[in-house]
Amino acid sequence: MSLTVKSVLKTGFVSLFSTMAITTFGQDIKLQSYESGAFDMGKMWTFDTPPAEYFQKTYNFTPDEKWFEKARLSALRFASYCSASFVSADGLVMTNHHCARESGVEVQKKGEDFLTNGFYATKLGDERKVPKLYVDQLVKIEDITDRLQKIEEQATSSVERAKLRDQAFETIKTEYKDKEGWKGLEIQTVSFYSGGRYSLYGFKRYNDVRLVFMPELQMGFYGGDPDNFTYPRYNLDCTFFRVYDDNGKPLKTDNFFKFNPAGAVENEPVFVVGNPGSTGRLRTVSELEMDRDMVIPFTLQLLRNRSLALQEYNKTAKSDSILNEIFSMENGYKAYKGRLDGMKDPALMGRKIDFEQKFKKAVRENPKLAGNYGIWDGITENVQKLRDVRNDISILQPNPMSRGELLTFAQQLVDFAVISKANPDRAATLKGTLKAFTPKNMQLEEGYLSAHFDESMSFLGAQDDYVKAAFSGKSAKEAAKLALQNTKLTDEAFVEALLNGGQGAIDASTDPLIKLARISSPRFMAASMVARDVNPKLAAERSKLGKLLYDVYGTGTPPDATFSLRISDGVVKSYDYNGTTAPVNTTYFGMYDRYYSNNGKFPWSLPKRWLNPSMELLKAPINFISTNDIIGGNSGSPMVNQKLETVGLIFDGNIESLPGYFIFAPDAGNRTVSVHAGGIIAALKYVYKSQRLVDELSK
Repeated sequence: MSLTVKSVLKTGFVSLFSTMAITTFGQDIKLQSYESGAFDMGKMWTFDTPPAEYFQKTYNFTPDEKWFEKARLSALRFASYCSASFVSADGLVMTNHHCARESGVEVQKKGEDFLTNGFYATKLGDERKVPKLYVDQLVKIEDITDRLQKIEEQATSSVERAKLRDQAFETIKTEYKDKEGWKGLEIQTVSFYSGGRYSLYGFKRYNDVRLVFMPELQMGFYGGDPDNFTYPRYNLDCTFFRVYDDNGKPLKTDNFFKFNPAGAVENEPVFVVGNPGSTGRLRTVSELEMDRDMVIPFTLQLLRNRSLALQEYNKTAKSDSILNEIFSMENGYKAYKGRLDGMKDPALMGRKIDFEQKFKKAVRENPKLAGNYGIWDGITENVQKLRDVRNDISILQPNPMSRGELLTFAQQLVDFAVISKANPDRAATLKGTLKAFTPKNMQLEEGYLSAHFDESMSFLGAQDDYVKAAFSGKSAKEAAKLALQNTKLTDEAFVEALLNGGQGAIDASTDPLIKLARISSPRFMAASMVARDVNPKLAAERSKLGKLLYDVYGTGTPPDATFSLRISDGVVKSYDYNGTTAPVNTTYFGMYDRYYSNNGKFPWSLPKRWLNPSMELLKAPINFISTNDIIGGNSGSPMVNQKLETVGLIFDGNIESLPGYFIFAPDAGNRTVSVHAGGIIAALKYVYKSQRLVDELSK
């Protein structure tokens, strides 16, 4: 097809995701056509169906069952939020510093400061037990798909389907609790392919976990928030613990990843064994578009505005806990911004569209599956229903983080008024809770309320009734200040009179926040009812879609992450960025250059013991990159080679990895960032003088 630029602009026939020739000034310009990649859905392989043949074909080595078993048994789940691994025959455990900070601080003694000074147990007796900390080792796996799906097929609605599934989960766990080989294990049901497959996992839990070594916070998070999600990187994000057996002795184990300080060379195959938290790669294009257009833009405004409010407040409060909260918000902002940028990238979204079209075609052309072709239409229809109410749910939900404590409380009072008429007994129960309300921080209220008004204008629009009532012709900051000056919701007597007066008193109140809540409450309730109806249907449709994905592609396409143990393959490989090429390894020399280039200012400052480095340390590698597929939850995962030797410890991804939530694209620069095994040994040897630990890792 040949069209002039003018005719194309007039008719609007250009599709960003199709190829056609455009004639302009005698030249042909090709619009880009985007084709999905073989591994756009990722490489987070399960241990239920380990990819031995794929590894053989790709890397020319054939791991047997014992290889995968050793990989599985050497890996650990660190509490309920991170990954870890055994790295010695005496139960030594390695994970990230950012996974271990709270545990380390918990065992400090009076006068100690592990975040400032770090910790090292010079002898076995100095290792400190962390109360309630545990690690889990996956020792049993059983497929329960057929059993679950037969039960689900009995349901007549999506709500009943979920109920029957949850009941079956509990029944199976109870049944296996006393089954031979499963006794004493922590039993968990695991869903793959959004419910297309199910497994039962049995974990050996180790409850005696003791701190062995933790570097200073400044080394465990070198570069702070500015360097987070970036590369090149210079970060000693590691910590060591030890598991003790039931007799209080170091655990003896044959399953561990022996340390290899030489690390891995460029283009060498490497493997991450860990527990990736959550991905959304099976999400349809319509779902991703809702995330792109509505969900993430609101989330970004929320995070940034609350962070700014906290930063302003903390100028006088000067609280470390608030600083941590600000960091968490800024970290979340950077992560969501990277995801949104990926969704706005025509190449990445073009690949998702191409994959969906190919997936649909495969279903349509398969006589056994063709009857399910309407699933995509059903998902799109239900997504549209959610889009219709999304802004009301985002803006009008009674959430202190979103709307401040007082406006949230006002909406709870309005809800109470409705309940008091429909359900007096429940209202009586709620009354005591509402009477006990006390705003925690009035200094932050104005910042949060002003931000909420700004967000209301952005997402609801100037002509919205709620926005008109909130602003009354003023700026967001002026309106927030005036509302807080005139509200009486901090007056206990006023609140008690409202509660005692019931619906009549609350309906008649002229309090500015009550007036706003009377507008927002019914709208939020109506929107919530839509979401409550739609979400179970969407969950059921996603489950069917997951089963279709499995039926079409089998285990050649791994399922989305579910914080279940996975093995991800990749190679040590550079990438292009900022007009140059990223080095495969960074060195401690580079870290000192970062220190001096920033005049030693935080977050590039260094602890005192690091200020006079040896030449051996300077030459040592500290971080490196690879093409492995990771996501949050993988933190603390070991990076191993074909011999199952530890060559690194993953701790982050680069900026280009942030779209990894919905697509895995190493060709677009997605890289995993790891602490180099040699860099860990160098720090232990030349800086911390922890020879006992060096000797153990070198055995």
